Amino acid sequence: MRIGVDIDNVLSNFNEVLLNDYIRHDKEVRNKGIIKNNVYIREMFDWTKDEEQQYYNDNIERLAEFFEPIKDCAKYIKKLREEGNAVYIISGRDNGEYSDPYNMTIKWLNKYGIEYDKLILTNAYHHQQKASACMENKIDLMIDDSRTVCEECIKNNINSVLFNTDYNQDELRFKRVNDWEEIYNYIAKNHKINVILDTDTYNECDDQFALAYMIKSQDIFNINAITIAPYSHKKRNETVISGLEKSYNEVLKICNWLSFDTTNKVFKGSEDYIDNNYDKTNPAVNKIIEIALKNEKTYIMAIGAITNIALAIKKEPKIVDKIEVIWLGGNELGYKDNLEYNFRQDIQAIKFVFNSKVKLTILPCKNVVSKLKIDINTLNKYLINKSKLCNYLIERFHDDGYHGIQEERVIWDISVIAYMINSEWFKIKEVSCPIISDDTSYKITDNCHKVKFVTDLDKKKIYKDLFLKLAEQN
Repeated sequence: MRIGVDIDNVLSNFNEVLLNDYIRHDKEVRNKGIIKNNVYIREMFDWTKDEEQQYYNDNIERLAEFFEPIKDCAKYIKKLREEGNAVYIISGRDNGEYSDPYNMTIKWLNKYGIEYDKLILTNAYHHQQKASACMENKIDLMIDDSRTVCEECIKNNINSVLFNTDYNQDELRFKRVNDWEEIYNYIAKNHKINVILDTDTYNECDDQFALAYMIKSQDIFNINAITIAPYSHKKRNETVISGLEKSYNEVLKICNWLSFDTTNKVFKGSEDYIDNNYDKTNPAVNKIIEIALKNEKTYIMAIGAITNIALAIKKEPKIVDKIEVIWLGGNELGYKDNLEYNFRQDIQAIKFVFNSKVKLTILPCKNVVSKLKIDINTLNKYLINKSKLCNYLIERFHDDGYHGIQEERVIWDISVIAYMINSEWFKIKEVSCPIISDDTSYKITDNCHKVKFVTDLDKKKIYKDLFLKLAEQN
């Protein structure tokens, strides 16, 4: 989603600074105080129009140095950008009132840590310019304190919300917001995250839980595709080809129980590993590329070998800037090796993804996601007989068909879904991308591109959310 954001009275406390200064100046020239309420500050005092205009022109650049950010605007803008939205700062400061409005604004935004993707300045006295800028930059939502700007945007089919001020109280046509928490919640409620789930679904039991958890969270996710990742078990005579077929059918079964339409949604992936020099196109890889190029931002939730994603990046490098990969794999930084299942299946694929500089968050297994161990009695307590799907998930948990009967185990793959639902349930560390050594351990670096590692998680909150959603009736 592309979000347009005004500065003064939306990001900065323009009104507060201006009013305090006008009150001070009024004592020097009239000392009558405020004579009109619920109007724009420049109309509140008993000054002639020429007097007010002259004082404003002479002092606005000085006053701009005292502007401070609206509470929590930097915090929530950062969250919106982390969730895949693009933020365009669109301000009317190019109106002759400032000697160098562009650099002045950049300096202010940097000073207060307000992130953005693009800064656009228009003339505040020509309201159509903002609407034109929104159209040119394909803005989906404009946030402004000006009724006229919102009106011009609506005329041009651009959704707008009005930031609440004393002087726009008589405006009832637009959605009104009072603070940045309300803005964030409004956007979160009305905008879903584009996701692809890359899953080796029939392997063990945790992918089935993750798939159901994702489908049950469609208030958050716009599910673009479910792609089948490769897996195999030599000792159990399970080839990648047979595993793909089983996983594909498993996805269809879970989706059918949840009444999720799989038309043009489920795609079989790689028939071997990059480790074995596999380099062929396949439906999953093609679909990942297609979706990534189409969307502004797509999150790939990867809960198996990362082969499909590596091949997609290799075949179309442009998608690196349009996707973010959330991957369950490897072990915590500093552990002696990464010989866990998702990692060891296709190490060359992991190296390729790491080197691609794609935006990447890693959920390590050992000592991090391993904390999601749970027992059959707890599952029965919350899920038994809630639905045919819930009973099936419990059965798979008890005996996944590969590892024998188990009374407790880790439901690994739900971690990736939970992270996308609420990253505040997790502790995250951003580090220089490590190098993968010959023994599969991570070699720490200090000068590579940044990646994120999850270092801890809140087991109670994750399972509470999972059980609540799975137990809901379709």
